[in-house]
Parts: sequence; C-alpha cells; structure tokens
Amino acid sequence: MVSAVIPARNEEASIARAVESVAAQTEVGEVIVVNDESTDGTAAILDQLALRIPKLKVIDAGDLLSGWTGKNHVVSLGAAAARGQWLLFTDADTLHLPGSTRRALADAVDHDAVLVSYSPEQEMETFWERALIPIVFCRLAAKFSYARVNNPTRSEAAANGQFLMVLRDAYEAVGGHRAIGGEILEDVALARRIKQQGYGIYFTAPIGVVRTRMYRSLSSMWEGWTKNLYLLAGGTPRAALLELAESLPWLELGIIALPFILFRTRIAASPILWLLFFLLGIAGLHARYAITLYRNLYSSSYVKYYVPGICLYGAALIASWWKHTHGTVLWKGRAYPAKTL
Repeated sequence: MVSAVIPARNEEASIARAVESVAAQTEVGEVIVVNDESTDGTAAILDQLALRIPKLKVIDAGDLLSGWTGKNHVVSLGAAAARGQWLLFTDADTLHLPGSTRRALADAVDHDAVLVSYSPEQEMETFWERALIPIVFCRLAAKFSYARVNNPTRSEAAANGQFLMVLRDAYEAVGGHRAIGGEILEDVALARRIKQQGYGIYFTAPIGVVRTRMYRSLSSMWEGWTKNLYLLAGGTPRAALLELAESLPWLELGIIALPFILFRTRIAASPILWLLFFLLGIAGLHARYAITLYRNLYSSSYVKYYVPGICLYGAALIASWWKHTHGTVLWKGRAYPAKTL
C-alpha cells in the first residue's frame, strides 16, 4: 500500500536506523533509498542492509539535473520507481516508531486528506541544538497554525518533509516534485500545490510517532537553518523584518529599559534598584519562554538556553535573509544561487 522514499547524501551516521524503522512498518511494501552521490560510508551500509531487508531497493541518483535542488531530484527519482498507492517521503535522519504508517493512513481517512505530514519529535544532544531548535519550532508553530493549515477553507498550507505521506494520484495530478524542482522549501511548496488544487491536507506534531536528530554539529545546524529560515518566515524582506520584530523580546526589553528612562536619577544612585529592575525583566523573559515551551510540548528545562537561543535565532534569520537575497545558499556540499529581489 505504501512506498517509502528516502533521499540519502552522506548519511552514514543515521541511514541504517531510518531504513530499519521504516521497513518494520507493516503497511510499507517497499523502501526506496536514492543514494545522492554519497562520498562517505552510506553506500556500503545500504549494501549490507539490502542483504537482510528484502523490501529495500537502492537507486543511484546520478548527476544533478540543471535547475533542480538535490533533494527534489532524488525524491522524484524515488517516486518514479515506486509502486505503492501512497508515497511516504521521509529523511535519512528519522526514526519511525511502531505503528507510525498505520497512524498516518488512519489520519488520512479521519481528516479526508490526501497528504498527511508530521513534525517529528526532536532529539537534541548538544548545547547548540537545545538552544536553537526549540525556539525555531515554537516560532514555526506560531506562524503555521495546525488549525489554519488543516482548514480547507483557508489558504495556508504547510508540511514537514521529514514525514510527508501523499496519495500517489494526487501527487501526480499536481506534477509531483517535477513541478517544484527548484524549490528549496519543497515540503511547503508541495503542500501548497496540493491544497490549491482542492485536496485535503492534514499536518500535526504527534507524540510517539516519529523522531529525528536533524543536526549533529553547530556548522551543519547553521547551514540547515540559514537555508530555510528566510523562506519559512515568508520569503520577503518585509516578512523577515516582521518575524524579527515578533520573535525578539523587544517589548520585554522596553519594559526593562522604561524604569531607567523614567527614574534614571534614582536608579543611578541605587545600584540595588537597578539590579532589581534588571532581574525582574530577565525573569519575565524566561517565564514567557517557559510557557511557550510547555504549550509546544518541550521540556521546561530548556528555558535556561533562552538567551543564547534567541540570539542565535536572530542571527540565523538575518544570515538566511542575506543568503537568499544577495549570496548563495549552501546545503550538503552544493551551492544554489540566491533568488534576486
């Protein structure tokens, strides 16, 4: 019933876990991994997996087509080779828990959707992951409301390419990845085309279904988010400025500064009073972030990463803005020219 398609470019650290967890899903009839010119041990690992997983099929992507991004090219090849009624596009850094595909098929029926996408639970092991990733996903949850995305009467559309299952007939009807070959944010672009054609989509963030560790180093995380953040913010300078204004704690910083402006003489004469105002302001910032973490099902312990995290988020958004308007977008060893304004 379901054909799983996994793009793989230098994924030796995670590809085995992804393939094994997807292949264990009863509803998945075949797992197609498209090896995108990997130079590490990915190919050797796939050869070993193929010896003991009969449903695994490995395809070599070959040269990247002009005008395409690497991921769109390889998943398009995987979709063309697939035989299933449903296509499950997932990444090599995911872990699919038992019953995940069954849950997606049930959600498709329950919500009358031809596209079902899940935002995975995030596995975070380093300081930088814990500082930045929760802030990014909290901001995305605020921007891409699941209720609005899933409402067929509204134009908003979104999906997460780490788990995106689509009915083959609908996928082909909108042109598949061929129609969005040059899009960097391919998951949102595909969901938008599906919804614009009148099909139903269902996007959510369930617990106990799929997990991922997106980045294993600060450099890869910086490269990944500076590739995506500007587009996720809206893809225009105005949208990026608005996101900076909404996400950075301008209001709280203003509240902290207000007593200094109004009572600067008294505060200057009283370092204790100055310290009190400062600590109250900082406490307010962290309290608000703790509430946001709770609402988005993250551990409240991540609140201690707020200050470096929000600074890193602002810097990554600005860098992403620059790359997409004046520079070059880098991803997995490939450079894509920025779209000029």
